[in-house]
Amino acid sequence: MRERFQFEIIPAIGTLALTITGCSTESVAEKPNIVLIMADDMGYSDIGCFGSEISTPNLDLLAEQGIRMTQFYNASRSCPTRASLLTGLYQHQAGVGDMVSDLGYPSYQGYLNDQCVTLAEALKMSGYNTCMSGKWHVGARPEVHPMKRGFDRYFGLIDGAGSYFERRAYRVNQQPPRWMLDTVDYDPPATGFYLTDAITDYALSFLKVGQVNRNPFFLYLPYTAPHWPLHALPEDIERYRGKYQKGWDFLREERYRRLMETGIIDGSVKLSPGDEMAPEWNDLSDEEKDMWDLRMAVYAAMIDRMDQNIGRVVNYLTETGELNNTLIIFLADNGGCHEPIKNRGNYLPTTAETGTRESFDAYEYPWANAGNTPFRMFKHWVHEGGIASPFIAFYPGLIKGGTMSDQTAHIIDIMPTLIELAGGVYPETHNGKTIKPMEGISLVPVFKGKSLVRDTPLFWEHEGNRAVRDGDWKLVSAYDYGKKEFKKWELYNLKEDRSELNDLSEKFPEKQSEMIGKYEGWAERAGVVSKEVIDRR
Repeated sequence: MRERFQFEIIPAIGTLALTITGCSTESVAEKPNIVLIMADDMGYSDIGCFGSEISTPNLDLLAEQGIRMTQFYNASRSCPTRASLLTGLYQHQAGVGDMVSDLGYPSYQGYLNDQCVTLAEALKMSGYNTCMSGKWHVGARPEVHPMKRGFDRYFGLIDGAGSYFERRAYRVNQQPPRWMLDTVDYDPPATGFYLTDAITDYALSFLKVGQVNRNPFFLYLPYTAPHWPLHALPEDIERYRGKYQKGWDFLREERYRRLMETGIIDGSVKLSPGDEMAPEWNDLSDEEKDMWDLRMAVYAAMIDRMDQNIGRVVNYLTETGELNNTLIIFLADNGGCHEPIKNRGNYLPTTAETGTRESFDAYEYPWANAGNTPFRMFKHWVHEGGIASPFIAFYPGLIKGGTMSDQTAHIIDIMPTLIELAGGVYPETHNGKTIKPMEGISLVPVFKGKSLVRDTPLFWEHEGNRAVRDGDWKLVSAYDYGKKEFKKWELYNLKEDRSELNDLSEKFPEKQSEMIGKYEGWAERAGVVSKEVIDRR
């Protein structure tokens, strides 16, 4: 059994001895190493330092010695978030306006275009070694594989999901997902393989080889955990079995209290009502309760194992004396995933026990609703439950430990942040192509304890779900997939109502009209094609 890792932050020696109390970038001895970690399909309250009962001691320690941002946003789903995170652009501008299918428009071609640069390409210009281990999911074409987009080394999943134990198709009449090591296809060993561990194994091997030339490194570490299928190791599942017999409503109330106690939220943030798709726990049979308990236990085990592996990375940085000069960022690609997959549609049919190699299951609406505590809605939508991400940044050379910020930030802000800390310059052209300007702003002021100055609102669009965040105001609309039409715009003051329970659109029609105008101007500029138009094709 693999050792359960937990790290301790220890003093560094010589030029890397940086104070934990924080300092300006000018006092940092050298360019920081950068480790960018992303969880897949994980809710806002699913790690310990954001209110969870799941054991995540390594992430909790990074939070204690770093900063938590409580209003950090993703783009609501895997492909859009990854495209935006990697490029500093809105996903439509990078060519991944929806998923990885080509919908017939440049903004929806389904793979990264040549009018953007990736974080790896930009940081290589500043002298960084670049490596990636984990999920790509921004294009399967050979010309946009990771090593064609700036990474020196790569291991992981090119596609969106799959078994954690083997390379196996998860839909009937579908090819298995593609795993690669550098530029060649990869098949895991028949036994002893678990994807979360393997992602870390390869990441550490890349770092060890890359240390030879002593350049700073950029490691992009997008784990597939805890995305379905619910696959975990037996010893991890056992620690959580039976802990969720109290049900989802009780769990939501527990997490809500912890979020309040830790200061992640305050009294203005109400606990949203339980989702209508969640049955009453007390109406379930004992057999049904056991099934739901197992699903959540496996999900918790997947997050626990991811945290153990993050501990392995931090231990390596500690042992090599690099920890104090490393920026570590952790975030999630979208909110909790509501999707039912067991014996549904053309997913693989199974009668195997959830969590085992032969199983294929998800934790569905009720537990996803708990994962997104205190918000409503899920991955795919752009209400807070779909786009609010737990965010941790650790960098002893700059960030004062144990701090928290409620300033609004977005994945488009990662590119300018890393460019600034690397002392780099964002290119106007690359490989003979004009590059679109970055959309975000640097988060370095937040890391220094100062305020952000953002001149423009933040915007979202995913498959007809639309939103604008402008200061404390948020305008949001869901898409009705049955009727193939937009639902009404809703208006919320998130300073008073972050759970989006009190629609103010009728009370403030002028504000609503103003924000609709801003959205329409952005949508035209970003290349958004109306979902209604796409549906009519």
